[in-house]
Amino acid sequence: MTRVTAPWAAGLALLLLSATSPLAYEAVLAEPPAAVASAQASRITSPSEAFGHEVGADYHLVNYTQWEAYLKTLASQSDRMKLVEIGKSSEGRTQYIAIVSTPENLANLDRYQEIARRLAKAEGVSEDEARSMSAEGKAVVWIDGGLHATETVPPQALIAAVHEWLTAEDPEALRVLNDAIILFAPLNPDGMELVSNWYMRNEDPLKREFASIPVLYQKYVGHDNNRDYYLSSMAETTNVNRQFFREWFPQIIYNHHQTAPAGTVVFMPPFRDPFNYNYDPLVMGTLSEVGAAMHSRLIEEGKPGSTMRSGASYSTWNNGMERSITYFHNAVGLLTEITGHPTPSHISLIPQNQLARNDLPMPVAPQTWHFAQSIEYSQSINRAVLNYASRNKDRLLFNIWRMGQNAIDKGNTDTWRITPTGVEALIEAASPTEGRRGVDPALYDKVLRDPARRDPRGYVIPADQADLPNAVAFLNSLIKTGVDVDRATRAFTIGATTYPAGSYVVKTAQAYRPHVLDMFEPQDHPHDLQYPGGPPALPYDATGYTLALQMGVKFDRILDGFEAPTERVADVMAPPPGKIEGSGRAGWLIDHAPVNGYILSNRLLKAGVPVFWQEGETRAGRATLAPGALWIPASDAARPIVEAAVRDLGLNAHAAARAPGGDKIALKPVRVGLVDRYGGSMASGWTRWMLEQFEYPFEVVYPQRLDAGDLARDFDVLVFASDMIPADLSAAAQRGQPEPESIPAEYRSWLGHITTEKSVPQIDAFVRGGGSVVTIGSAHRLATAMGATVQDVLLGADGKAPASTDFFIPGAVLKTEVDNRQPLAFGAPAQMNVFFNRNSGFRHTGETGSIVRYPEQVAVASGWAIGSQKLAGSDAVLDLPHGEGRVIVLGPDVVNRAQARSSVRLLFNALLYGPAVSAEK
Repeated sequence: MTRVTAPWAAGLALLLLSATSPLAYEAVLAEPPAAVASAQASRITSPSEAFGHEVGADYHLVNYTQWEAYLKTLASQSDRMKLVEIGKSSEGRTQYIAIVSTPENLANLDRYQEIARRLAKAEGVSEDEARSMSAEGKAVVWIDGGLHATETVPPQALIAAVHEWLTAEDPEALRVLNDAIILFAPLNPDGMELVSNWYMRNEDPLKREFASIPVLYQKYVGHDNNRDYYLSSMAETTNVNRQFFREWFPQIIYNHHQTAPAGTVVFMPPFRDPFNYNYDPLVMGTLSEVGAAMHSRLIEEGKPGSTMRSGASYSTWNNGMERSITYFHNAVGLLTEITGHPTPSHISLIPQNQLARNDLPMPVAPQTWHFAQSIEYSQSINRAVLNYASRNKDRLLFNIWRMGQNAIDKGNTDTWRITPTGVEALIEAASPTEGRRGVDPALYDKVLRDPARRDPRGYVIPADQADLPNAVAFLNSLIKTGVDVDRATRAFTIGATTYPAGSYVVKTAQAYRPHVLDMFEPQDHPHDLQYPGGPPALPYDATGYTLALQMGVKFDRILDGFEAPTERVADVMAPPPGKIEGSGRAGWLIDHAPVNGYILSNRLLKAGVPVFWQEGETRAGRATLAPGALWIPASDAARPIVEAAVRDLGLNAHAAARAPGGDKIALKPVRVGLVDRYGGSMASGWTRWMLEQFEYPFEVVYPQRLDAGDLARDFDVLVFASDMIPADLSAAAQRGQPEPESIPAEYRSWLGHITTEKSVPQIDAFVRGGGSVVTIGSAHRLATAMGATVQDVLLGADGKAPASTDFFIPGAVLKTEVDNRQPLAFGAPAQMNVFFNRNSGFRHTGETGSIVRYPEQVAVASGWAIGSQKLAGSDAVLDLPHGEGRVIVLGPDVVNRAQARSSVRLLFNALLYGPAVSAEK
């Protein structure tokens, strides 16, 4: 029998669908003819056609070479996609974004990009203009994968995502494509090539693995490529930041990661506290909306196992990650951590994760898990995000303007951020009788709006500071992240201070004010305990990281409104050229303070040109240079090197008529061994990058070479980065490594561990024979293992470290006092900020005075500390004679992800000083 449906019946069915499932309603209402869908799909090469298997097939990974070729194929076939090069990776591969939208939107990309820029920057855009542009513009959504290359789901899921959005013809997809511009971005080309090739190298699928890769999956820093976003030192980070904050200004940035917490499938927003008080609260409100859409989408599709907030440790405090830097730029940053592996894995049974709760609304049963399931989840989550962006296009565009305008307005008036310290002061000021019902409202203005606690209207970076090139490097990090920086065209005065022409101004009346404040002002992290009186809750990353303080930049905080004769700095800058003063012909004197002076020293030593450090103060014309000034005798070989350094490195030189008097330290070319391990050390990688930037010659050294002895044949100094010396130096206690026969022959010499039995005696012999060892951070344990006299102030009589309730500094900036008359501290300021991350302090027992020490009243410059007074009066740096050589202990992390440009001079001095003193002997 033929069934005839009355029009009213069809209408009723649609009405019911609209009430219960908007997606199903939309599908029925606007389903395109099957012929249209098949025609669109047939024009596009599928992943299985391109690679010989489906994306997500068990035991298979696509490498970057294949992915790049497939991107080019898709760009040639689809009118929905434009492939754009955004830069080169650290190893020279091309990074791309695949811009996906409708052909009509792609034809008008310049206009939509301009709308996104003007709304994000907000300056000069009225509310009416913002609403008009929001209606005209398109939501810009960034979706990436592969930042952490051993997290293999995201880069493979990205392949599936691009194909899906080039071929999808369902009503939801067509609406999204019309409303949004999607930027699909492979983030780590080098890592994807490495990991995929390593996994696929075994013909037997059951032997495929990537746990044994020999190097970091980013050339220098591995996993820390997701801690580089405010410094923007790596090539890949800089490429991405340019798209975020200078080119495309996406309102949503989705950073795919793995792996999920045990017993779940995926962690998704929202995140746990603490909440960073610098950014606009509208960011977190919108983040919660998007997170709810993501969880609801999976539940609607019957995909269990998503968790949030307390389900993992991810917070929104630290600025260094890709998804978190977006909050300080008024955009919604998304992080998901999904389970999955190309080799089938398992969802474990965690009893407490079988009970549904707010942060885990739909638990998942334990089961075998296949790669394709993770790909499917990723595609569903992408859909949830993109559907949200489509449904809320106008709001997203308008609200990024609103947040930018809020920031500009705040920068033009007196404002006060309410910080944990401010709240503690408010509680302290309240009457003891006042309780939960509230305290005296008058305290709000008296305490929280104290005029002295106002937020700055801006910052002035004087051009006459001791290390202007270093200040320029800091400003370049701001520029890379979209901050507006101005330069004074002539001298100007604010209050009683006159600043010279060439000084820089960073005003807070700009859209990215939250980021500006976070880079200049101390982080005031809450006292975050697991329960009252209990141990601290572990922060997700560093609690204090103020970049201006770590880099040692001199700046003035301007609390009142001000004007200055400035021009906008258009792009990253080279240091302003220095000057050669005087007309003498004997040689050149150069202050030790600029860190670029180490580049000059290394160039001179490489060329065989003599260079000295003056041990005492030295007159240079009318100026008096602090101890450590470089003396470079004149020669035909020296002149072009010095002149190039003045021109290109921003150094100032004094041409002296005669050689300066006083004692000198003659530098010598150094042979540096930077110790690393199989698989790669991130701390060593950061150190390697810094050594390259400052042109130190070095060789990477592995434990087998240490164990072989005769180290003086190849090296003058050995450097041990902060994560290279474990607490237990026995081979049995250290992490496992692959069997030699299971890896290519070229990597087998990298295997091994630094051990008490084999390595330490050879290192000890090297130092006793006149070599130098430099340890950074927690690598000070090596000095103890060598028998050097190192008294760790944090260890009790039983040799144990204090409980976290008594001492806990999980990444903070501390103040130190410096004796910069001593060679290891030449060029350093008398008070210097150092990065302290679970490090230690020491009791000085030598004949010489302290070099760098923590003050009697320990001061935290930025971040969170419990029990910091245990460091009172202790040494941060030790110079320990050991036989004919020396062990130099740099207690803090003087490199810290290349951010600690102020304290890194301690390392640079040590590399030159130890060998120079040994040569004198």
